[in-house]
Amino acid sequence: MTGVPAAGVTVVGLAEMSAGAVRARLLADHDRFWDTDTRALHHPVWFHQFGGFGALALDGDEDVGYVLGAVTADGLAYLHLLAVREDRRRTGLGRRLCAWFDDLAAATGARAVQAVTRPANTAAVAFHTALGASAHLSRDDAAPGQDRLVLTRPPRPR
Repeated sequence: MTGVPAAGVTVVGLAEMSAGAVRARLLADHDRFWDTDTRALHHPVWFHQFGGFGALALDGDEDVGYVLGAVTADGLAYLHLLAVREDRRRTGLGRRLCAWFDDLAAATGARAVQAVTRPANTAAVAFHTALGASAHLSRDDAAPGQDRLVLTRPPRPR
């Protein structure tokens, strides 16, 4: 589904917002962003302690996308969650949120960006590989019999 272009959307760092209120809004609107239940992945630590590495995409007062992640001391930027509301997909908003995260990651010295997904999540795999990620299968990564793909790429050039 093609939605409204991302041009009128503002990307705001979570550090500039009320983390608890943002988390509550995103969880309340969960099903407009996700086709599987990811609520457990929205732990408060991603909004409070790591909120400085997250951003919310706003169209007026509507939440239309977000990114959550962190950068480790050894220079690995982990993109934990990237979500675009169903009616805003295929507008460039996901790339824009990744660019925001990449800029912050590069500014803090990150040398690589990683995302982890289920092998069956073909949309996420296609998105990240289009950004230049290579995929590595990690067997039993989430639990016995639950493989994951680790997608690794350099941060986009600044």
